[in-house]
Amino acid sequence: MSEQGGSDSPGERPRLSTRQAAERLGVKPETVYAYVSRGLLSSRRSAGGRGSTFDAVEVQALADAARRPAAAPRQAAPDAMSVRTGITLIEPDGCWFRGVDARELAAAHTFEEAADWLWTGRLTPGLRFAAPPPLLDAARTAAGALPGHCAVTDRLRAAVVAAAVADPLRFDLAEEAVIARTRGLLAVMVGALPLQGRGPDGDDAGAAGGGLVRALWPRLTARRPTEAFVRTLERAMILLLDHDLAASTLAARVAASARAHPYAVVSAALGALDAPLHGAAGAGAHRMLAEVVERGSATAVVAETLRAGRRVPGLGHRIYPGEDPRARALFTWLEEVPACAGALAAAHEIAATAGRQANIDLALAVLTLGAGMSPEAGEAVFAVARTAGWVAHALEEYGERPLRLRPSGQYTGPRPPRPLPAPGE
Repeated sequence: MSEQGGSDSPGERPRLSTRQAAERLGVKPETVYAYVSRGLLSSRRSAGGRGSTFDAVEVQALADAARRPAAAPRQAAPDAMSVRTGITLIEPDGCWFRGVDARELAAAHTFEEAADWLWTGRLTPGLRFAAPPPLLDAARTAAGALPGHCAVTDRLRAAVVAAAVADPLRFDLAEEAVIARTRGLLAVMVGALPLQGRGPDGDDAGAAGGGLVRALWPRLTARRPTEAFVRTLERAMILLLDHDLAASTLAARVAASARAHPYAVVSAALGALDAPLHGAAGAGAHRMLAEVVERGSATAVVAETLRAGRRVPGLGHRIYPGEDPRARALFTWLEEVPACAGALAAAHEIAATAGRQANIDLALAVLTLGAGMSPEAGEAVFAVARTAGWVAHALEEYGERPLRLRPSGQYTGPRPPRPLPAPGE
């Protein structure tokens, strides 16, 4: 078939060239092939063997779908932005990554395998992420220069910025380059955190070649873990990979819409995560849980929290009408970790006393408290895990029209013209 389109054989439905398909979809030619890799389009080599052809009806259906608002499983607010995504589906009883139940993925695979599935829709058994030495050195220097009182997430942000400066090829937004860069960045983020203890296999790096989660463990706690502990942390991180358009994920997509490189995308998301109503919510759940364990009863702690006019952390979720299914799964896995028994019982007592369902923050707090981690450790776990999700959304956004996530403001100030203000006004 020539570049003019047509069909490969008489009587067949019309087919389009790559250029024609890209024009109809309003994207770049390379994005058309990205749609093929994600299963959104099918392609076929042209009769002459030069280039690919695409079913015109299939292309038109995808173009029409892009112009329609996506059906939402829940009622959106009147002014809410709707963004089409093929990454995560959330329903009242669970969430699915590219159609696969997140809980099943967590039970069967490593963090690296699950992250790569989120990016590519392919499973690569035994995948490991390695930190490029120049980037790791820069990140450790930057993170290590911060004051001692800095939170672990402050060090992660510094590490990401330093890694970006050390990477001269960071502006390469080809899908393969972004994925390779993110694999290295995740390892850099973990490696830039100071050690609190020794890894599961006794080495300071947290089991060389043993995976990202094993390397992260000794940077969060000095306590020696069991295999059940490490595997439960890994499962928790897989559950946290993505959760649709949370505030930090939207920040990541806005940055990607402006064609920011992946380090800048992650930096933007980390800025949104550093907020009391998002990533920092887990620290409150950890502190409350620790107080309940110490006092031996949840009643007084919950009552005092409510009396002070504060919400009980770790309970309820704006998306799930009942218990957060991620929390339910993590609670089940935590039953296999004897060191978490006291914290787990306290978490269930908190939910029963307050008469509300637990969310993932409370379940993660059981893990961090049982492991002897600081209250801020849960935010670090969240940040490292969600980095994979932020980049998955960035990859989608790179395939969309640039700067499309630019809403218009509704001006409510005084109408011009007005005189120049006088001093003191």
